[in-house]
Amino acid sequence: MSLQFESDGTPFVMWAEHKIKLEKEPITEDFYVKKARNELRETPENIENGLKELRQLLKNEINLVIPLDEDEFLLKFLRPSKFYAKSAFERIQAYYKFRLSHKDYCQDLFPSNIRVAFDHSIISILSPRDVNGRRIMVVESGERWNPHDVPLRDVFRGVQLGLEAAMVEPRTQVCGVAVVLDMKGLSFTHIMQFTPSFAKMVVDWIQDCIPIRLKGVHIVNQPYIFNMLFAIFKPFLRQKLRGRIFFHGTDRKSLLKHINKEALMMRLGGCLPDDEISGEVLWKMLHHYEESLRRADSYGYISNNNK
Repeated sequence: MSLQFESDGTPFVMWAEHKIKLEKEPITEDFYVKKARNELRETPENIENGLKELRQLLKNEINLVIPLDEDEFLLKFLRPSKFYAKSAFERIQAYYKFRLSHKDYCQDLFPSNIRVAFDHSIISILSPRDVNGRRIMVVESGERWNPHDVPLRDVFRGVQLGLEAAMVEPRTQVCGVAVVLDMKGLSFTHIMQFTPSFAKMVVDWIQDCIPIRLKGVHIVNQPYIFNMLFAIFKPFLRQKLRGRIFFHGTDRKSLLKHINKEALMMRLGGCLPDDEISGEVLWKMLHHYEESLRRADSYGYISNNNK
């Protein structure tokens, strides 16, 4: 499976009959337009008012460097906030304060600086959308992950980069992401990489910071010792996120109740080929957007004197 390019230079890869690429085009299809209106209050009036109110709020954040004049950037935060400007403003604050407070994990988040997690094919996000329009992100959290080769820090950085890329897609902004964590082969060596402080950081990032609709976290192939790992994260989970975590084990029918088989690989009970898009190809695709991802990485608070 190799990277190909459209006439305008956009990279894509064919997976079965699916053309997989970053979909940066505006929403025009009825399915997405109706979903945005019904679930996110997205109407021309709310878009106009939301953008206007959010810009006004952001003008007072003098230490925050962001492209205030770019509608596409602001919509990335307004959509998951259902066009309530105050909620979007608070999400922007939280997102960039998190990046400032956790520089070791968040600094220099662009493809040329993040490769190891992709080289080992631990992360895959550019799969066909499911019937609800969601992106499916698969993270190999067990036998494919050797912490000696790919430290936990680099796995988290790779996840951030993958979601940063997905967040520019209007369809993903509307429909969200479902995450599949494959725990086959999870061992004590893996569990020992996690600390309560790391778990709290990740959960805070998911619940309060990242501007994306997380529609479900699906745990598959988990062995008994997974309970030890989940116990580290559980105290920090609020009810909303707890209600979106599903444990399937090896029960493929259980997983298929949430994600249709056309969006899953055969080994997960789907009908996509198991020779999935390799991490190397995914990284090359993201590297095509290096300049825009570097620009996104440059945004944020310029000092610790933020409010």
